Amino acid sequence: MSEKLDLNEIRKEITSLDKELLTLFAKRRALTLNVAKSKVQQIRPIRDQQREQELLIRLIKQGKALGLDAHYVTSVFQTIIEDSVLNQQAYLQSLANPNIQTPTVSVAFLGDKGSYSYLASHRYFSRRAEKIVESGCQNFSDILQQVESGQVDYGMLPIENTSSGSINQVYDLLQHTNLSIVGEITQPIEHCLLTAVDTSLAKIKTIYAHGQPFAQCSNFLDKQKNIRIEYCDSTADAMVKVSESRDETIAVIGSEEGGQLYQLQALEKSIANQNENHSRFILVARKAVDVAEQIPAKTAIILATGQKAGALVECLLVLKEKGINMCKLESRPIQGRPWEEMFYIDVEANLKSFALQEAINEITKHTNFIKVLGCYPIEHINPTSVPSTEID
Repeated sequence: MSEKLDLNEIRKEITSLDKELLTLFAKRRALTLNVAKSKVQQIRPIRDQQREQELLIRLIKQGKALGLDAHYVTSVFQTIIEDSVLNQQAYLQSLANPNIQTPTVSVAFLGDKGSYSYLASHRYFSRRAEKIVESGCQNFSDILQQVESGQVDYGMLPIENTSSGSINQVYDLLQHTNLSIVGEITQPIEHCLLTAVDTSLAKIKTIYAHGQPFAQCSNFLDKQKNIRIEYCDSTADAMVKVSESRDETIAVIGSEEGGQLYQLQALEKSIANQNENHSRFILVARKAVDVAEQIPAKTAIILATGQKAGALVECLLVLKEKGINMCKLESRPIQGRPWEEMFYIDVEANLKSFALQEAINEITKHTNFIKVLGCYPIEHINPTSVPSTEID
């Protein structure tokens, strides 16, 4: 006869192990910050992907000997490596910009608590500040105005989405601001259909949401019959409407995490057109930042070539000749000048690098207007790859 297992005792043991794991995670994080400190004097890159790969391979082999699945080990330690890299970057940036490091920051974002901009703001500053003073805004112009006037330190703006593409209104506003882009963050967008009470999809008559979520969930919405779509200024506004109504016939599109702040529950999950749905946000401030040499950086440039044949091609060839990778090119019409375009270019290079300085000087010869919108650390950390032979 098998021994009877005591569930409470098993749970106590798991709780004890979880506490030990958290202690070890904290100890490991402290050691990685010491690694960052050692790189200050040596000017070595934050990431050493060959070493990261060797580390993962070794851990996979050790995990297999303990009966652990290779995919499980890889996933856990890729997350740990990402956390290590981002914390090291934050530390080095605090050294490079000592005058702007404060325990409390104020940030303006679209909507109120629970919006994706709110979640992105909290995620970005979780490594950089002890307290966030929030300022929800009704539109993008208000965000820029609050930063420009000094009401807040920073503004968080969505710039593009993997499903619905670029957010043109933000690009248009960047033409007319003196603010600098000082950071970025990529936020997972996990759209759910949220309700305030227990109900069913068949009972839903009205769905509230911001325009972007509607566009990103169009396939799901097209399948719904006799449902009215109501547009709101932000996802947070939509959540407030649904939360206050306590009506079983209305729902809102938003994140499950954000909905929990309003006591909303997920009726349907993963309703976006694409399974991998992410939005990239940029952070703007009144003053530019210096990016430490050890950190991978992006520089954003805005330029106008006028109606000159081949002028844009000449600019892009300069980047190619200097070995600078362009990761984004966006064009927007110039207001009041028919058929003329303003071009936004993101490159993977530090503004202080000799190659980029040379490239900007050369590009200036082919433009009527050119301006650097900002140089900032690359926040998206690509997972270190592991050969499939090690995982299988």
